Amino acid sequence: MSRSKVLGFVDPFPYAANVRSADIEIFPTVKGKFSAQLTQVTFAQLWMQRFEETLPRIHRGTIKPDRKVFTFLTEDQPEVYNRGRLFSFGEVCANDSDMQHVVTTGNYRLGGISLKVEELAAACESVMGVEFRPEQCNGFLRPDPELLKRFLELHALVGAFAATTPELLEIPELVRSVEHTVTHAFLACIVDCSSSKIKESGLRQKVVMDRFEAFIEAHPNSPLYLDQVCMAVGVAERTLRSACEDHLGMGPIRYLTLRRMHLTHRALLAALPGSATVTQIATAYGFFELGRFAVAYRELFGEPPLATLRRPMHERSANANRRSAILSSRNESRGLIWTH
Repeated sequence: MSRSKVLGFVDPFPYAANVRSADIEIFPTVKGKFSAQLTQVTFAQLWMQRFEETLPRIHRGTIKPDRKVFTFLTEDQPEVYNRGRLFSFGEVCANDSDMQHVVTTGNYRLGGISLKVEELAAACESVMGVEFRPEQCNGFLRPDPELLKRFLELHALVGAFAATTPELLEIPELVRSVEHTVTHAFLACIVDCSSSKIKESGLRQKVVMDRFEAFIEAHPNSPLYLDQVCMAVGVAERTLRSACEDHLGMGPIRYLTLRRMHLTHRALLAALPGSATVTQIATAYGFFELGRFAVAYRELFGEPPLATLRRPMHERSANANRRSAILSSRNESRGLIWTH
């Protein structure tokens, strides 16, 4: 029996927490109303996900090692950068478990599938008659365009089933047929592909970014500053800045400030009424010029920090994970069940 659900979000924190097979944080980079839709379909072996987002953002995080995850853009769209490299429509990213950064420039549309490594190896042999080569499945692959087009059409069709007629994914014979067909179409895309190699300069930057993020991971709720970060990473400021601009689309100071701003936003949302002030929370995350902080906060989140702190608790939880208005109007008459 398969399972499917379609989730809508207006807050990037619960959205990131619901992404399967990954531990990520998402930081929108511009002011505006964040909106995301996440579609998930779980078959016996194959897991599928589809993502739709509005705002430009950065994400940092890792893929969990228990499954082999492949991601791909589901349509041509504004530029997307994955680990400092332009990620193009027509490519498949065979993800490893290393730290990664993805920068989007808005209207992000991504698809993903995953299998356990042993299941992927068995499927390659039984379905395609080829031996699974792990070294082939890291990096960026460029499948035959016609084979990829076929797979993307199937992936979109299953996503449409989940959104509009989820009862179809409860019919055992249909489910087995869909899983087999999608798996076969995907394997046909990747079995003859060779992955692109990371250039030596990219490998050096990867080491810098791994150290940079490891230091951030070791201080998840602390304000961090450039001098201490450079010392911990063991590189000059210019080297760190170059790596960050390539991988994050911005320098380390802006990235650290953006990160602290989002941590402050989460803390304001999590604070119980009367338990803390804006000043206490802002200074705890390293913002001591409160006037500038308030201006920057409003620029990013569209409201003053005090309004966030005073927001009724029921609005905070409701806004964190709710059905999108577009999908609601499209499917209200079809009896769509929205899973929270």
